[in-house]
Amino acid sequence: MKKLNRGVAVVGTGMSQFGSFPEKTTRDLFVEAFQDMRASVDRGLDPNDIEAIYVGNYSSDLFEGQGHTAPIMADWVGLAPRPATRVEDACASGGVALRQGILAVASGLYDVVLVGGIEKMSNLPIAGVTDALATAGDVSFEIPAGFTFPGFYAAIATAYMHRYGASPNALLRVGIKNHDNGKLNPKAQFRARIADLMAGRIAKAQQKGLPVPEWQTEMDFLHDDGANPFIAWPLRLFDCSPVTDGAAAVLLVSEEIARRFSDAPLYVIGTGQASDTSALHDRPELTALRAAQLAGQQAYAMAGVTPDDIKIAEVHDCFTIAEIVATEDLGFFAPGTGHEAAEEGLTTRHGPKPINTSGGLKSKGHPVGASGAAQAVEVWKQMRGQAGERQVDRDVDLAMTHNVGGTGQTCVVHIYERR
Repeated sequence: MKKLNRGVAVVGTGMSQFGSFPEKTTRDLFVEAFQDMRASVDRGLDPNDIEAIYVGNYSSDLFEGQGHTAPIMADWVGLAPRPATRVEDACASGGVALRQGILAVASGLYDVVLVGGIEKMSNLPIAGVTDALATAGDVSFEIPAGFTFPGFYAAIATAYMHRYGASPNALLRVGIKNHDNGKLNPKAQFRARIADLMAGRIAKAQQKGLPVPEWQTEMDFLHDDGANPFIAWPLRLFDCSPVTDGAAAVLLVSEEIARRFSDAPLYVIGTGQASDTSALHDRPELTALRAAQLAGQQAYAMAGVTPDDIKIAEVHDCFTIAEIVATEDLGFFAPGTGHEAAEEGLTTRHGPKPINTSGGLKSKGHPVGASGAAQAVEVWKQMRGQAGERQVDRDVDLAMTHNVGGTGQTCVVHIYERR
């Protein structure tokens, strides 16, 4: 596996609040993320040092009716006339933009690069969001057959359960874990545990004089078809990531100047990207994403590390089954055992392999073009010991981000080191 021509470091990260913001535009959210990133640079940032911008965005054209977004973002943070490029790879847009920034610095063309991720999804009604996201599927074969993205991942979940005997409870455990983490993330869309949501429903019923639900546990609540309806069997409402507005920003510099910006930079030591066939029906199996496996193998080979060396990972949990499959694709658990790891608590903040300490896409939110860049924000905080209440109880010297586009047509993986 080839190495980067020169070292690349992350010296600042930031993100906007994630959620639904009818009063804001994508450019407003990107300004928030940019300002948050500037505040994270230990030794300060002169924006004039930034030489190029790469912006991950899936579909501002459909969500906002606005194309050509990269130069708009550059203008709104005062970086015109620097070159600004929009990167589109469905839900992997932010992660691929990050990779393009890494390659641009590693090539020697630029020394300081700004990477962003943006999406404003809430302008459309749910039906419109569904239609916009469907364009990331195969519109010649899959969409005319009636597939939506919950349907795609329900097919993956069904195949996984059939092959490995997994229970739907494993999916629900992923959601419980990620909401537990999201509650501790001040930028998350859902800052509530499943238990909090359950208690709120009970209190509301009591206040209105309605029959009080008899839920005793989070699992009782999640198995209630009224509280947590099926969206596409076996996936329920709380197995699905939400519609989200948000932005993220990452500052990359060449390794030799990293200490000019940061007291504790992170170094990108591995990156990989791969593609798969456009339609699920062309794939030899549904229980793994080949692009993710290949991207992970490339990143490990470049970094010279193994899955056991990774202390934490932010993986693409657009649906709960996606997290379970990702933990196997990346080699954290053997094929068919990721569901057992989820049920046994191995991926919790205090488990041996913490996954999605940010709350993941499930709780933090999933503004599709921003998610890959936002993953790097969590890694930055955890590796520098700045994650507050959700900080893991171990030294995090190696971490990974894993960002998937569509149903796995694209996957990009990055490995970070703290020295």
